[in-house]
Amino acid sequence: MLIVQVKEGEPIEKALKKFKKKFEKTGVVRELRRRQSFTKKSVARREEIKGAIYRQHLNIQQD
Repeated sequence: MLIVQVKEGEPIEKALKKFKKKFEKTGVVRELRRRQSFTKKSVARREEIKGAIYRQHLNIQQD
């Protein structure tokens, strides 16, 4: 459960912004989207390898 401390006289918009930031950090929405569809392990592994190759390529270009 998320708790946001609101100071006296603090606008509700600021408190809502704090809540949204805390909620985003928990990763609940990301997890829900990930669980909406099943991905085979072989496909997930292939995507992981493609991402690693891409990041490695970027690192080589920067050097």
